[in-house]
Amino acid sequence: MSPRQTERETAIPHPRETSRFFGHREAEAALLTAYRSGRIPHAWLIGGPQGVGKATLAYRMARFVLAHSHPLAPAVQRAEDLSIDPNDPVARQVAAGSHGGLLTLERTANDRGVMRTVITVDETRETIAFFGSTAAAEGWRVCIVDTVDELNPNAANALLKILEEPPQQSLFLLVSHAPARVLATIQSRCRKLRLRSLATDEVIGAAAIAADVEEADPALREAADAAEGSVARALTLLGGDALKLQQRTAALLARLPQVDPRELHTLGDSLGTSDRVALAAFIDGIDRWIAERLHADEASANQNLPRLARLAEVWEKIVRAARDTEIYNLERKPLVFSVFGWLADATR
Repeated sequence: MSPRQTERETAIPHPRETSRFFGHREAEAALLTAYRSGRIPHAWLIGGPQGVGKATLAYRMARFVLAHSHPLAPAVQRAEDLSIDPNDPVARQVAAGSHGGLLTLERTANDRGVMRTVITVDETRETIAFFGSTAAAEGWRVCIVDTVDELNPNAANALLKILEEPPQQSLFLLVSHAPARVLATIQSRCRKLRLRSLATDEVIGAAAIAADVEEADPALREAADAAEGSVARALTLLGGDALKLQQRTAALLARLPQVDPRELHTLGDSLGTSDRVALAAFIDGIDRWIAERLHADEASANQNLPRLARLAEVWEKIVRAARDTEIYNLERKPLVFSVFGWLADATR
């Protein structure tokens, strides 16, 4: 494996830097049509599986609005999509995080340089100053929340207050991996936009650009086939033995509620002590398995409410534990045992 391949996870561009867009033409058309009508809803909840381009679409919309401030202008009315020239000053400023008309709420590092597990209320209150200040050039101000799932309760309530009385020419683009779990009062103030999983060829195209590899790379094809429509998952599986690790995780999940401590020890060893790609592959496999169980139980939700509640609670515990493990660089093996212990209890 080449040096570039071993460091792929650090070379993935941020969505604000991504000009190419794959799939989701209907979602893009919905945003464009709403904007050029001159009566665009002030808030959008962009939901869908992780890694399918939700944040990329949000930044794409933000760039378009900030570059074309008049919805009825001929350039907007003629536009076929939300693309703008990557060399446009707006595109350059958004990519650099320096555009005065764009505010992004996302997890940040604390005073010790450790990444927070949530978006805090103090950060969310920045929206009050942002929307209360003098408007940016031509008046539009855009706020991207990536992701709304990571707002703590106080932060969610602070955002809700802004959404309840939105300023003129304001646009909120809320990204969510689990839109049904977003605060109901926030949902009610947003136009919902659901993004599907990408086709395999679309995953290949997007992942090839992000990882700087050829689309014909056999490893890329294998990762895309196993990614189930997620570019993020494909990029994770490209790293090291991540695909084999995920397959091993899936085999152990299939035996629940039975667990074999010896195999858990082996799985924990394969995660190493600081391999971010391996940890991401493990958690992604767990997340996908839980999502499939929750979806299967939705058809008979009345009979399976206790099971749904247990799995949802376990999912939240796993997410918190995984974040702590990554942030504080904790041993991986205890996480493996905890995860399978919680899942075994939830599936009995």
